[in-house]
Amino acid sequence: MEFDKLEFETTFKNGNMIPIEYTGYGKNISPEFRIKNLSDRAKSLVIILEDLSHPIKNFTHWIAWNIKASSIIPENIGNMDNVMQGIAYGFHKYAGAKPPKFQKHNYRYSIYSLDTFLQLSSNTMKKKLLKAMSGHILQKGTITGYFKR
Repeated sequence: MEFDKLEFETTFKNGNMIPIEYTGYGKNISPEFRIKNLSDRAKSLVIILEDLSHPIKNFTHWIAWNIKASSIIPENIGNMDNVMQGIAYGFHKYAGAKPPKFQKHNYRYSIYSLDTFLQLSSNTMKKKLLKAMSGHILQKGTITGYFKR
């Protein structure tokens, strides 16, 4: 299914290295995202962070939903009230890039705008989240970065 493109910027340019503070080797907090063309119909946002280089295809590092629709998603959004975080990387929190030392891994942040808030348990994993989002996605955008220590 095709969605409208969600355009956004963050602390690094698409294809560039993720700053260390947003990785498991730094502060391990999510970066700020600045959305340029958020739909007027958007009620909430979803963020999914995946390791594209992991042996498990598109290994999920973080899922967060019910972020109030806004043109700015603040840094460290996972510590804000009413933001739901499911199980990813074995945690209910942001788990930034942390490839084995001397290995370069590629990571993808995907942001979705939805026409609703989702009623999901904090034990939700990516597959169930994606199923719940079905039929509610207005826009989708991605940015990819890498990290190597």
